[in-house]
Amino acid sequence: MGLLSILRKLKSAPDQEVRILLLGLDNAGKTTLLKQLASEDISHITPTQGFNIKSVQSQGFKLNVWDIGGQRKIRPYWRNYFENTDVLIYVIDSADRKRFEETGQELAELLDEEKLSGVPVLIFANKQDLLTAAPASEIAEGLNLHTIRDRVWQIQSCSALTSEGVQDGMNWVCKNVNAKKK
Repeated sequence: MGLLSILRKLKSAPDQEVRILLLGLDNAGKTTLLKQLASEDISHITPTQGFNIKSVQSQGFKLNVWDIGGQRKIRPYWRNYFENTDVLIYVIDSADRKRFEETGQELAELLDEEKLSGVPVLIFANKQDLLTAAPASEIAEGLNLHTIRDRVWQIQSCSALTSEGVQDGMNWVCKNVNAKKK
């Protein structure tokens, strides 16, 4: 059933609220991913000017997801949202190879942020439904993810459009928030 099965595992009174920061370059698919998580229509997505917030219940958690725009002029404002972040989800357009270096630099800067120190990171290698998409393993290698030692992290192939891989990523988020929160 995919994403719906995550949503069916709801508890009527969630145990805890979890603050998730959803970042990535513009056009990576952050808002589509957020709308997929909230079971909303994804047929008309416009670039995020500022931010979107959605609350999704999953596995006993109320996930408060902050989707912040990824345009270059907005990125300096990302740091205003770092406080009290429980999990960082970083979305990469796997088919936009020309921007891998730029997205890698942005991710590296986020990982160096003091307010995000030790925060678990899920990297969604999005747009895997496209023929030109780089596999997650190639992206992980190119971004030197294997050198991350100060936190738990995961790279997950996904397609926000078809929702393939999204549930696996969110299961990882819930498992790792669970471990961190206890």
